[in-house]
Amino acid sequence: MIKESFFKELRAKIQSNFEEGGSHAFDHTERVYNLSLKLSKNKKVDLDVIKASALLHDIARLKEDNNEIECHAEHGSKMAEEILKEMNFPEEKIKQVIYSIKVHRHSKKIKAETKEAEILQDADRLEALGAITIARMFSTGGKINMPLYKPEIPFGKVHEGYHMDSTIHAFHAKILKLTPETFNTKEAKKIAKERYRFVEEFLDQFLKEWKGEL
Repeated sequence: MIKESFFKELRAKIQSNFEEGGSHAFDHTERVYNLSLKLSKNKKVDLDVIKASALLHDIARLKEDNNEIECHAEHGSKMAEEILKEMNFPEEKIKQVIYSIKVHRHSKKIKAETKEAEILQDADRLEALGAITIARMFSTGGKINMPLYKPEIPFGKVHEGYHMDSTIHAFHAKILKLTPETFNTKEAKKIAKERYRFVEEFLDQFLKEWKGEL
């Protein structure tokens, strides 16, 4: 097992690839890392692969947000390979990290074929539910001047990328599709169930307050 000092060095090395604030700042990566470790407990998985994949899964996200590349998962896997080779990460484990990063993106709906990739998918998707995703959605909405809500527009209408009708519409178009049964592991499904319920309750409360019912 690789020493923790390696991952400390890796963290420091990749900081410049992340935005300082917003929904994909490095704090998102740290939460995915912690969730990945939580979901790995009592499982026969390679923790070195789990840790490296979690830290590097969004290495190219800023490039995508800046319209420099099309897919941060695809490009990020290549960046991760270069970084890990440079740091002398075991060759056979690099391949597993590359695969996990390639398939992690939930919008691509790719079924993971390894336990490590399943865990990264679940950890990243859990970040799209619960109190965290409410904060992240409104952070993103504010960043692009998206309206909070447009009651005159029915739910279900979706535009390309993040340019939807409102942040509340974005919850209905994207977040509510991440139902607990779409997760891979039993542990993630359990966590997702609670987080999903929290989002539903928030949306119900929001709409009632918007209408002046509460």
